[in-house]
Amino acid sequence: MAAPRHVEIAGGGFAGLATATAFRQRGWTARIHETAPELRSFGAGIFIWENGLRVLKVLGAYEAVIDNAHEAPAYEGRNEHNERISYHTLDGDCRMLTMTRQHLYAAMLAAAERAGVEFETSSEIIAADPDGALIGANGREYQGDLVVGADGVNSKVRTSLGVATERETFTHGVIRVLVPRGAHDLAETNPDNVINFWAPRLKILYVPCTEDILYMAMMVARDDVEATTIPVNKKVWCEELPFLAHIIERIGDDGRYDDYETTKLERMSVGRAVLVGDSAHPMPPTLGQGAGCAIMNALGLAVAIDEAGDDIRAGLDAWERRERPLTDHTQDVSGLYVRSRAGSDGSDKWDDAAMRTARHVPTGTEGVVF
Repeated sequence: MAAPRHVEIAGGGFAGLATATAFRQRGWTARIHETAPELRSFGAGIFIWENGLRVLKVLGAYEAVIDNAHEAPAYEGRNEHNERISYHTLDGDCRMLTMTRQHLYAAMLAAAERAGVEFETSSEIIAADPDGALIGANGREYQGDLVVGADGVNSKVRTSLGVATERETFTHGVIRVLVPRGAHDLAETNPDNVINFWAPRLKILYVPCTEDILYMAMMVARDDVEATTIPVNKKVWCEELPFLAHIIERIGDDGRYDDYETTKLERMSVGRAVLVGDSAHPMPPTLGQGAGCAIMNALGLAVAIDEAGDDIRAGLDAWERRERPLTDHTQDVSGLYVRSRAGSDGSDKWDDAAMRTARHVPTGTEGVVF
């Protein structure tokens, strides 16, 4: 009996976990290399739309995710005077769940562990060999029938493969923080909604994660020295959005500022080395689809390779042809939201384009029933 095929993965984030779990479900062995000494997620809150929920169902993480996640009844925009400028009810066939990043990570990690994924922590990967090996900082080579770079925006695996890239850094970026929710935080609207508060200089995306935790994504021009400061300069933000001052004042000293950026690749694979997640298609978080696209493409990769049998190269080509158009679309629209400040004037002109990804039925989830 032939030995099972094996995949080596650099990066233990959402893309790496989804890739490993999906391959294990198809009879492969899988090992994840994580640079950090422990497996955990960094950051604040996160969105998972219907497309991502379908993938989580297939991977075995759905039930744990929806337990203690928040499902907003609506998404609205409000201006600097706290007047409503847009409102969208979220219907039952296209849900949007919000949660802390650690909640999503814990559910996906548990699913990977149940599937039998192997983990190697404190294992830094610095390169990949297209013939099928990851190369560690310790000088070791980790051989695989397929090797995967899921090592983030500044992927060392991507750099080592020499893939032609087009990188764009936008004029704006974001500060992400978690703060306690108050029982009477918003009097003018439903506090369970996800709300974009637009002001001329700054924007706050108000995102309930649980009954007790609120995620705020604070959009600011990258050259705004006062407002990009960490710890957050509460005075500046309170002056711009005074009706949120009681929430802003709860922000602690933690948090970080990140530029919005997008990287487009000529190809997402070289030989038997492939890139997934932020290594392959980072995008601004304006559509809430960074994690959704990452786990969709990870599952799609496993399906394509499984369908191709022994011809891994053919499977990778088929995967790119099938998944790349929607990935490119999602990157493009997320960038348009930054450039145009879509939603700040109450316009719905981008809504159909934005919802295309959320309503998509990902490869490998066609028979999913919730």
